[in-house]
Amino acid sequence: MPKGRFAPSPTGRMHLGNVYAALLSWLSAKSKGGEWLLRIEDIDPGRSKKEYADQIMEDLEWLGLSWDGEVIYQSKRQDIYEHFFDLLRDDGLLYPCFCTRADLLATQAPHESDGRVVYKGTCRNLTPADYPANVAPAWRMKVPDETIDVFDGHYGAYSIHLPSEIGDFIVRRKDGAFAYQLVVTIDDMLTGITEVVRGRDLLLSTPQQIFLACELRRLDSIKDTDDISYTHFPLLINDAGQRLSKRDKSLDMGILRQHHTAPEIIGTIAHLAGFAPTPSPITPQALLPTFSWEKVPVKDITAGESDLFTA
Repeated sequence: MPKGRFAPSPTGRMHLGNVYAALLSWLSAKSKGGEWLLRIEDIDPGRSKKEYADQIMEDLEWLGLSWDGEVIYQSKRQDIYEHFFDLLRDDGLLYPCFCTRADLLATQAPHESDGRVVYKGTCRNLTPADYPANVAPAWRMKVPDETIDVFDGHYGAYSIHLPSEIGDFIVRRKDGAFAYQLVVTIDDMLTGITEVVRGRDLLLSTPQQIFLACELRRLDSIKDTDDISYTHFPLLINDAGQRLSKRDKSLDMGILRQHHTAPEIIGTIAHLAGFAPTPSPITPQALLPTFSWEKVPVKDITAGESDLFTA
């Protein structure tokens, strides 16, 4: 059975961009007769709060976006992440990195397309005798000289050369918290996710997660895991061309719920995403017969605060 998921971080109230992501992933899974899981990515103890997680769930239910099964909390899965981290480290695939952010920015040229810094392996060949005293390291994954071929369900085929376009990436931070790439890969595999639907800003996460999944399967016989399909969608952006975020106060769910019904919000998103001819009020369930990835644009979608709900 198809199985998708929505995986928000409980670091604040949801905004229209979060609802847009939830709706697309819900429609993609449910239109195939599949399940839709909810995973709370509260792996960062410094920023995650239970009240935000509770509010996310209440907002989703209010919108008509119900999930299947029990809610998954990453904060309750530390032992699982430790197990796989130890497997990777014991196999020699990880190494400690003592570089600071200032070190990285001073010595590396940003990736030309988006300003990312591609790590060049400064600490990769250090021996224990080289480790600085009393400095907690991050842990990085060694990437081989390989190219990962990806087929995205919306953007098509692309290839990424791991060393030159990704570099050795972090799987555990200096404060001990596990990094996004590791925990997401583990959770998707262990919960039987068959499709990942998320914003196009995470296109470069896909080859990292494919590579990680292959190594994890090799090291631990994980049952019932199949290849996962990945589909990315264009971002909702504000009038300034920036991705919607908590700074767009009038598109915060707390404000939206004061002025609009759930069907109005769902209808507006459906219209912006291309699978509803007008922004008329509608429920997620009623959208299932009309949903198609072919209708969703490729370019980012402007969702201006001033006139979004006046069309």
